[in-house]
Amino acid sequence: MQLTLDASGPLNEQVARALRAAMADGRLAPGSRLPSSRTLAADLAVSRNTVLLACEQLRVERLVVTRPGAGLFVAGVPARPAARRRGGPVAPQSAYAARLRALGPVTLAAGPTPHRYDLQYGEPLLNPPLAAAWGAALATAAAHTDTRYAHAQGLPELREAVCGHLARWRGVVAHPDDVVIVSGAQQALALAARVLLDAGDGVAVEDPHYQMAHQALEAHGARITSVRTDTLGIVVPDIPVESRLIHVTPAHQFPSGVTMSPSRRAALLRHAAAHGAWVFEDDCDGELGHGERPVPALRAADRHDRVVHVGSFSKTMFPSLRLGYMVCPAGLRRDFVRAKQLDDLGCPAVAQAAMAALVSRGAFDRHLRKSMAELRKRRVALLSGLARHAAGHVQVAATTAAMHVVGWLPHLDAAGAGRLLVAARARGLGLHLISPYYRTPPSHPGLLLGYAGLSPVQIAAATDLLGQCLRDAA
Repeated sequence: MQLTLDASGPLNEQVARALRAAMADGRLAPGSRLPSSRTLAADLAVSRNTVLLACEQLRVERLVVTRPGAGLFVAGVPARPAARRRGGPVAPQSAYAARLRALGPVTLAAGPTPHRYDLQYGEPLLNPPLAAAWGAALATAAAHTDTRYAHAQGLPELREAVCGHLARWRGVVAHPDDVVIVSGAQQALALAARVLLDAGDGVAVEDPHYQMAHQALEAHGARITSVRTDTLGIVVPDIPVESRLIHVTPAHQFPSGVTMSPSRRAALLRHAAAHGAWVFEDDCDGELGHGERPVPALRAADRHDRVVHVGSFSKTMFPSLRLGYMVCPAGLRRDFVRAKQLDDLGCPAVAQAAMAALVSRGAFDRHLRKSMAELRKRRVALLSGLARHAAGHVQVAATTAAMHVVGWLPHLDAAGAGRLLVAARARGLGLHLISPYYRTPPSHPGLLLGYAGLSPVQIAAATDLLGQCLRDAA
């Protein structure tokens, strides 16, 4: 009997699907004996444990039965999925669904880049020693973590570790009771919208802005005002006094990379206290920077408890981890915990325990220090490459961001920027315009140049290609 694996998903699931297909087409008839696990493992070139897991799944589905001393036998034929006619378009079933559709299709890229070199923001800085430490921490946590539901607020050991991390790296004094573990900044913002806003409430966001944050607030029904930023951060006098929530990225304004000045921070906190507004501080890469020491978080200067501070391990570890934290104003903690519980009951306990171990034992601190040193090398490689191959074509904006720079294109208009992207794609180079992040279009096209995911050698090659593309687009 020939079985074929479909190369989709975990191996045990592939084996289970292959056996189901053999039952459905008659190769394994009801009452027939399955080949032994050793035979199947040898035929399919997989481990015996993989086959045993697949057979256990079929047993749970009651497709096979065990006969003591005789092995596994086919109990029945899996039902074929009923043919289903594809329906036409369906009108939005709620106001929320209508707002979701107004946002357009899902655009977050997944999977490997199609480009040879991609100067995309958000690519992780790969660290093999950290990956090994994370794997070991996960294995230990899996063996010792309680398998029942964890508390929705998060494991106490991770909340305590987060408090130590915030004190060391962000100047924030927090109590574990005020920390809520979340699946990332995006969930934190969704919870903040539910806890702090009603549909129609005013929200102020920076211009330029992080698109996914803007869309989450739009989907909630918030009335959004885009507030301009300059070289000192958000322009506080432009914030409408009726704004219930103010979303900011003080450490490194995204995407400009500007660090909010001390005077703007003080003005923002005074505004929030005077007008009863809440400040959502997205600090997801606040630990990183190309300076000697990161600027303290906005929450560190908050004397009126108006700041919801949010951090994430996604940028500093890897995006698929989906683990972050919020420091809530004391009077709102119970509301946030309850909202988190209703949302997903809590983050995976094993991942929380593993992260707590990395932070509390110093492995995460070592990773951050190594990351900053490596990111500085990559930044130097990018700036050197731009100076060598794109001088006069690209003006690099001053920024403290650790993972990207903004390169303005003063000699190109929108059509020229489009030609640049086409020329880059033809050469296997991924480039990304900054204009989609603006509500008020910038005076010149610009590029968001991420470098964390490329080595210095790759960055040098990418900037060489960029120079060629700029000459073609001129």
